[in-house]
Amino acid sequence: MSLSPDGLPPLRDVVARHGLEPKKALGQNFLYDLNLTGRIARASGPLEGVTVVEVGPGPGGLTRALLAEGARRVVAIERDPRALPALAEIAAHYPGRLEVVDADALAFDPRPLLGDGPARVVANLPYNVGTVLLTNWLDGDAWPPWWESLTLMFQREVAERIVATPEERADYGRLGVLCGWRTEADILFDVAPSAFVPPPKVTSSMVRLVPRAAPLPCRIGALEAVTRAAFGQRRKMLRQSLKGLFLDPVPALGSVGIAETARAEEVPVEGFVALANALDEQKKAGPR
Repeated sequence: MSLSPDGLPPLRDVVARHGLEPKKALGQNFLYDLNLTGRIARASGPLEGVTVVEVGPGPGGLTRALLAEGARRVVAIERDPRALPALAEIAAHYPGRLEVVDADALAFDPRPLLGDGPARVVANLPYNVGTVLLTNWLDGDAWPPWWESLTLMFQREVAERIVATPEERADYGRLGVLCGWRTEADILFDVAPSAFVPPPKVTSSMVRLVPRAAPLPCRIGALEAVTRAAFGQRRKMLRQSLKGLFLDPVPALGSVGIAETARAEEVPVEGFVALANALDEQKKAGPR
């Protein structure tokens, strides 16, 4: 058997030997191209001294690239038990540098495993849970977060929603507000369907999100409530869609400089932050 440049068997051979045909129910699409997995690993920046959290490693194509590019440690979270023997072979090849966790990433907190030093998340996320995982990493009252960057693969349409602003109104929504408030997000490059096995029906994109050191002051629960109401009825003017939250949305909108005829897709992140703070002020004032 010929070996790959990292000294391990070709990924196709690993998949065949362990019976790791991708499962649609798990959102699995494997990457075999070592040049591409190397490019993804490098997209998060130099990895020397960095601990990387990877979600959904599958047979370990990106895992191998992260370790070959010099990551100090990789914590790989995999819920498919079929992949564990293949990942164990990588762990043996890189002693002490790969920790495989048999868990569902939606319910697993990696922080106790990270130790000292910087930590990043780099992953070809399963399509069926990618957005939920992202919002989980952005959620919570504590900020800055435990990760110094997120370098993640999404469907192109989700990537466009992550980086959208009011100038791209069709894509701008709750996800764009949350990401724009707490991070600086950029689309790095696209990945064609032909790069995957099996090929998905959509183009994918790598997105990198870096946390803002000091986002505009705001309680995240209030921001979520305001954006949920506003974008839940995005065709309506805010004076209508916010009626369930504010005693009277018109003066609340005026107090933060937003026209009462504005629609959600026209309001920048700063405007939603101001509305969230106005909502909290209304709650402090109590019923009138």
